[in-house]
Amino acid sequence: MDKTVTIFDEQGNEVENLEILLEFEGDGQNYVLLHNPDSDDGEVMAFKYDKEDKGEGKLLPIEDDAEWDMIEEVLGAFEDEQEDF
Repeated sequence: MDKTVTIFDEQGNEVENLEILLEFEGDGQNYVLLHNPDSDDGEVMAFKYDKEDKGEGKLLPIEDDAEWDMIEEVLGAFEDEQEDF
């Protein structure tokens, strides 16, 4: 079963449903990689997130170059693993 997350704008309106590709922890932070399964562009979005009760959480932007480097490495390893199947 695929896991999804719904993104809402600041007014609480649903913006889009995204599929969770991968959740991981690094340097004491939680990260999530998302993509839109209805789009063919292959874009992957990365966020830090704070876990909250009831399965909800808050997505936070990635602002640090070291974090981006780590995310690119994790995504590359994930893609390599998927090719092996």
